[in-house]
Amino acid sequence: MIDQHDVNMYREIAGGVTTINVLHGSCNAIGGQNAVLKMRWGKTAPGDLVMKEAPRGHQVRAGREPQALQLQRARPAALPGHAHGRGSAHPQVVRGREGVQARVGGLRPEAEGRGRQGREARAPRKDLRLEELVDVLDGKVLVHAHCYRSDEILMLIRVADDMGFKIRTFQHVLEGYKVAREIAKHGAGASTFSDWWAYKLEAFDAIPYNAAVMTSKGVNVSLNSDSDELARRLYWEAGKVMKYGGMTEEQALKMITANPAWQLGDRQAGRDPGGGQGRRHRHLQRASLLAGGARGDDPRGRDGGVRPGARPVRARAAPAGAGQ
Repeated sequence: MIDQHDVNMYREIAGGVTTINVLHGSCNAIGGQNAVLKMRWGKTAPGDLVMKEAPRGHQVRAGREPQALQLQRARPAALPGHAHGRGSAHPQVVRGREGVQARVGGLRPEAEGRGRQGREARAPRKDLRLEELVDVLDGKVLVHAHCYRSDEILMLIRVADDMGFKIRTFQHVLEGYKVAREIAKHGAGASTFSDWWAYKLEAFDAIPYNAAVMTSKGVNVSLNSDSDELARRLYWEAGKVMKYGGMTEEQALKMITANPAWQLGDRQAGRDPGGGQGRRHRHLQRASLLAGGARGDDPRGRDGGVRPGARPVRARAAPAGAGQ
């Protein structure tokens, strides 16, 4: 449920957030549709926030949550790194594709004008679940894959390759640095945290250099929040990749502007972010200083002086054209 009166929306707009990608929970291996919302404070109906022009999206999930759900349902859970019932739904999807194509002509898959018994053919039963999967296979729906570990990422890539569709983004993807070349080769993006780690077993191998490593291998990387509090300070998160990985201001800025726009299907996502670039650049520069001082590296004391022996923090020069 979307609450258009939630004060966190107001606060996130104040932090520069314009658009959010709302995904469902993580308990189903094949989940449900996403919603791309435009942050419009003051609207009276939740539907007014939905970006109707945004491409449709669908989330799939690998990892511990779907396994736990299968155990609760007394079904054999897939081992880590293996597809949950891999391939079992594919014959149904193929039949669903044939059924949808046949219904366009108003016929059952096995009928041409008249049924087998000479009776008039009827349209097949409508199945919303299979129709969604057919659209995934046909490339009409963007797939967002929720995952953490490298073996899960590789498994999802292989399933997608086997069934002939593309994954648009890997969500969280904390071990993406281990398989960054494979992600880039598949053509998927990665929406990750800047420095979250070890908050559960799947996140144990996370490193703050993840975004920078994936970027260096050609992956389209964005930074996500997963938190209404953190979403207010995404420019701080972008500043961290300048500290951990040496990303430039332009690369950091793209991780919270153009890159996530591409991941949500914006065909013009490569364009200049626009008039707010200079202001955001100053935020990023300050965030880089704060990230450098987060572990005692900031040479400036509380009184503005320099602490003896402190490592100096150098702000990088602004990119050409910044603020113009």
